[in-house]
Amino acid sequence: MRAFIIGTTVIMVLLAAYGITRVWPRPLPTQTSRVVNYTEKSGPAAVATITAEWQDAVRKRAVPVKIYYPKLATAPCPVILFSHGLGGSRDGYAYLGQHWASYGYLVVHVTHIGSDTSVWKNKQGPMIAMRAAALDPKNTLNRAGDITFALDELTRRNKDDATLKGKIDLARIGIAGHSFGSFTTLIAAGMAVPVPGGLGSITLAEPRMKAGIAISSPVIGKPEQYQQIYGGIKTPLLHITGTKDLIDDSADKRRVPYDNIKNADQYLLTFKDADHMVFSGRRLTGKAHPGDATINNDTLICTTAFWDAYLRDDADAKKWLTNGEFPRILDKYGVWEQRIK
Repeated sequence: MRAFIIGTTVIMVLLAAYGITRVWPRPLPTQTSRVVNYTEKSGPAAVATITAEWQDAVRKRAVPVKIYYPKLATAPCPVILFSHGLGGSRDGYAYLGQHWASYGYLVVHVTHIGSDTSVWKNKQGPMIAMRAAALDPKNTLNRAGDITFALDELTRRNKDDATLKGKIDLARIGIAGHSFGSFTTLIAAGMAVPVPGGLGSITLAEPRMKAGIAISSPVIGKPEQYQQIYGGIKTPLLHITGTKDLIDDSADKRRVPYDNIKNADQYLLTFKDADHMVFSGRRLTGKAHPGDATINNDTLICTTAFWDAYLRDDADAKKWLTNGEFPRILDKYGVWEQRIK
């Protein structure tokens, strides 16, 4: 059964996104500890894709998806749901889905209708339309509902889908997103969203979520509200931003969720000179920066290790992240912080 809380809330944030590293010497395990070389270009698995449009009969809403998965998987794969930024779609951020799937993950990129490419395509005033979509509370609620529905649909398909049956590890679920998608990730992790008029807050937490990656997070509320908004999150999260991640928020402000979540392991990776859009695979200006390939590569290195640590309960991966191995291979563009419970 899906529990989806529908309420009224105004979210004064969210403008942003339209929104490769290693080899294992033996077959992909599902959850045992192993030593992984996190500096190669790809995992050992050949990757296949499925493109589909799922129908949520309860909400009378289409949920388009693109799934990246290990083609020859013989054991259930941990799941990663990916939520695109404002104006994006399931087709964006392919470098992440492809890479994670090559390391044994089933990655589901969801299109959130109402805050997807349809918002700006063929519009005379695309930026005005984007801003309106960002400030429409229905889009935040629909995004949370899309994530919940997608997990319910994966549960069903793990039983009777010709391609996916038996390939989905529903006990090991992570959620990632960029910009508006990062906001969606934080909501799934348990972020409390203030209700206007001092009427408390609402949460749309997804209890099946085991870990998350929040890239370029928008920040809501005032400093005195940050603990109320973020303090209740008890999910391990990896936060990623850049010093030029400046759409609506500064890089310093984007670290607010990391600084205010105290009840679970938290990591923060800040890239020098990375702008808001580089994490989607291209620069906001359209002009590449010399460090872009390194930034994307380092993002793949740490995110894959993070998923191994928290979705596979891999002690070696967690040690690799926390004892200084990853910071030692970071080049001049990255600054790593961590707070381990």
